[in-house]
Amino acid sequence: MQELLRYLRANGCKTFIVTAGGQDFVRVYAERVYGIPPEQVIGSAGATRYGYDSSGRPVLTKEPRLLLNDNSAGKPEGIQLMIGRRPTAAFGNSSGDRQRLEYTKAGAGPPGWAGS
Repeated sequence: MQELLRYLRANGCKTFIVTAGGQDFVRVYAERVYGIPPEQVIGSAGATRYGYDSSGRPVLTKEPRLLLNDNSAGKPEGIQLMIGRRPTAAFGNSSGDRQRLEYTKAGAGPPGWAGS
């Protein structure tokens, strides 16, 4: 995957990680390990609330409810929510990737792609 990511980026593609794992957790290491910045990581996410601490300083607080379950059908839903466009290529390694792969295949594909 590392080689594929480097190849895609060298050829003008913007790469993302779409994972069922925790978005905040994966964002911590995605850039260092995969060369993918935090804003290009889509994962399962808990709700966050804006508020103020005791001194009036603005803070974000994680809430105990799920905002996005980025697994199975949640992957294309998360892609639409976070990116707003259908991927031109996708790769997966689990049964939780099926809907994302279907969603990608239903699109136009990369420029010059004849489809399947």
